[in-house]
Amino acid sequence: MAAVCLAALLTAGCASLRSATAPMYTVSDPSQCVARADTLLVLLPGVYSNPDEFAREGFVRAVQEQRLAVDVVRVDAHLGYYEKGTFVDRLRQDVIAPAQARGYRAIWIAGISLGGFGGLIYAQERPGELAGLVALAPYLGDPTLAEEVAEAGGLLRWTAPARVSEDARTQREAALWSGLKGYASPSGNALPPLWLGYGTADRFARSNGLLGAVLPGERVFTTDGGHDWAPWRRLWHAMLPTLPLPRCTS
Repeated sequence: MAAVCLAALLTAGCASLRSATAPMYTVSDPSQCVARADTLLVLLPGVYSNPDEFAREGFVRAVQEQRLAVDVVRVDAHLGYYEKGTFVDRLRQDVIAPAQARGYRAIWIAGISLGGFGGLIYAQERPGELAGLVALAPYLGDPTLAEEVAEAGGLLRWTAPARVSEDARTQREAALWSGLKGYASPSGNALPPLWLGYGTADRFARSNGLLGAVLPGERVFTTDGGHDWAPWRRLWHAMLPTLPLPRCTS
């Protein structure tokens, strides 16, 4: 993925990459209503965000206010892991596998922007491990690829090119869209249920809309605004009550 800086497509230019250390840094927010939750919600941040922002922006509090019987773990899955190509392996080894070993019966990922991209590629590369996936304004690759999908008449009609550039990033993004076709014909695939949300003025609205077109309507949420926390907060508050997550009983 390092041949072209991913941040150049996500933002105005390349970010100063942090080291992809092992293990990934995490912050846990245990359920406030059950002593031992059997569901884990993994939060993945955007390109310039950090785990603390999920607390500052009210994402963790919203889970608690909805009285969801889930544990939350905020993961510092920053850009360095994606550029190094270790994101999936590190998330598996540092977060998902330990959670499975501790007895969690269901693991969900919710990601914003780059984190949404991460959740989608994890679901494709590790089929069957996730119970559900929430993507807020997910980065879905170079805009030219989304335009190819649009010109083909949408994701259902689009066919991945027979030959793809040798660039690792381009290959992964083409594979992502190929995998997303599974949501257009969901029977028989191992993709987790996906809930999608984005702002109508978001710079990724075009590509997000192409994905949303093949999802059940009740799993697609939009709001006014662009690529920022205000619309993401509104989307999170709107989506949480609809997710099939366990609720507190007392």
